[in-house]
Amino acid sequence: MNKVIFEKPRALGDKPLHYCAGCSHGIVHRLVCEVLDELELTGRAVCVEPVGCSVTADEYFNFDVVQAAHGRAPAVATGIKRSLPGNIVFTYQGDGDLAAIGTAETVHAAARGENITVIFINNTIYGMTGGQMAPTSLPGQVTQTSPYGRDTKTQGYPVKVCEMLSTLDGPSFIARCAVDSVPHIKEAKKAIKKAFEYQCGGRGLSFVEILSTCPTNWGMPPLEAVERLRTEMIPYYPLGVYKDEKGAE
Repeated sequence: MNKVIFEKPRALGDKPLHYCAGCSHGIVHRLVCEVLDELELTGRAVCVEPVGCSVTADEYFNFDVVQAAHGRAPAVATGIKRSLPGNIVFTYQGDGDLAAIGTAETVHAAARGENITVIFINNTIYGMTGGQMAPTSLPGQVTQTSPYGRDTKTQGYPVKVCEMLSTLDGPSFIARCAVDSVPHIKEAKKAIKKAFEYQCGGRGLSFVEILSTCPTNWGMPPLEAVERLRTEMIPYYPLGVYKDEKGAE
């Protein structure tokens, strides 16, 4: 009898993903679903999806998904978790959704220590709406709204969300990962798993930022996009654990 050594997560549906070639969303979707299966949380999971490229995540997940208004996912997740504390509630948000229109919801949910998990996809650009400059766009980065490169004198500096949230008392776990290589993908999965475990333990908000690619709006082939993530994004957004309240209860 053949032994199964690899299979698609049960939490992940069969519908083909709509994302552009080289986009990192598919990788992160699978990691989230693998972790939910391994922790046997799929039946209790509730995802709050954003306005952005992953606005149709409900079509790919075999568990409950709720649509939130642009940037309001942490507020919606707070309401769900407080009313259904036995469920595992997480948001899945891009940088425009989380760090621009949703900045207040992100910061205050973290400050309150809401017992939810936030999966933050940072590709340094607005994806779905055409490639505008995002709060996370790098200095000098060319976008549709910064055609000569982001000028920090007039457009300010990128928002480093992990560093900002780690100054608050409410979060229990904050980490930044990447999906540019197999070792980094494995580290991302470990961080996502710990984030859900901390929520199960009632430890407060857990937050995982994942540096990702957007070949279409960056205007480059997928392999070049991965190299850009590695050589430009990671040096500006260092990977690692920014907060880990291991002793929290």
